[in-house]
Amino acid sequence: MSQSPATTQYRLDPTRERAILDAIRELLTEVGYDRMSIDEVARRARASKATIYRRWSGKPGMVAAALHGMMIDHPPLPDTGTLRGDLIGAMNAFCRVYERKQPIVLSLLAAIRSDPSLGRLLHEHVLETGVADASAVFQRAVARGELPAAPNVGVVVEVGKALLWHRLLLSGEPLDEAWVLHVVDDILRPLLGVPD
Repeated sequence: MSQSPATTQYRLDPTRERAILDAIRELLTEVGYDRMSIDEVARRARASKATIYRRWSGKPGMVAAALHGMMIDHPPLPDTGTLRGDLIGAMNAFCRVYERKQPIVLSLLAAIRSDPSLGRLLHEHVLETGVADASAVFQRAVARGELPAAPNVGVVVEVGKALLWHRLLLSGEPLDEAWVLHVVDDILRPLLGVPD
């Protein structure tokens, strides 16, 4: 299990940690980052503030941990036997994760501008997730002969995430199957140099 961001060495019982992270996510959705207090997180999670501070150094780290947990909480990406099928499966999986995160991310947009430490933590522990999952997809494609070599996985993931966020935050259109097929067939496969 990967370590939550901005943590100390203090480990919590997994059930207690989950209760705290759930409380953080609820409060971010309900009141936003600026109005979320450690006192209220502790009250909802039935934990002491001392327990929370032994685990996280402050509010930015707690929030990054809550989002990090959402990012890594998805079923394994499918191995469909083709690169196209794997890309469709991966995009569908990440669409569901991003839909769950949207209300929280909306509550953080202003806070990221005013709190650079929050922005750094989110970039390090939330925005950079997904590379290992994508690497496995591309290694399988190389092994099957669909790609001559693995691409720059970070770039492909960055493009996919930018498209997801644009769709969710700017256009407001659904992350439906038609959109996933458009992204895979019209953007990602050409980016990878895969012929039609």
